[in-house]
Amino acid sequence: MPRTATTADAFSAIGEPKRRQVLECLAAGERHVNELVSQLGWPQPILSKHLGVLKQVGLVYVRSHGRMRIYSLNAEKLRAIHDWVKSFERLWSHQLAGIKERAERVAREVSIKPKEQEQ
Repeated sequence: MPRTATTADAFSAIGEPKRRQVLECLAAGERHVNELVSQLGWPQPILSKHLGVLKQVGLVYVRSHGRMRIYSLNAEKLRAIHDWVKSFERLWSHQLAGIKERAERVAREVSIKPKEQEQ
């Protein structure tokens, strides 16, 4: 089965961990390319490739300021991903409740055992 193009949609674009890192950087506010290169420690051509994909699917905006290209996050395009992931929230809540119950049970058992051993 052929792979989906990374520029097909936001879901495909964020499948690449490096692009998720770029989005995380931009979540803190707009950045020009040199700031992103410095922050991420990547060569500029690699960063530009990933920014191009993110721009093509609409996850980032770009504007020019003199000779600089400044990028910012288009959070609205992340809404579809957020909404999809949110549909699994009930599963996480259930899992967290189970983990909490087990941890509390173990804590009770551990606190009872030392008392039993003292007798």
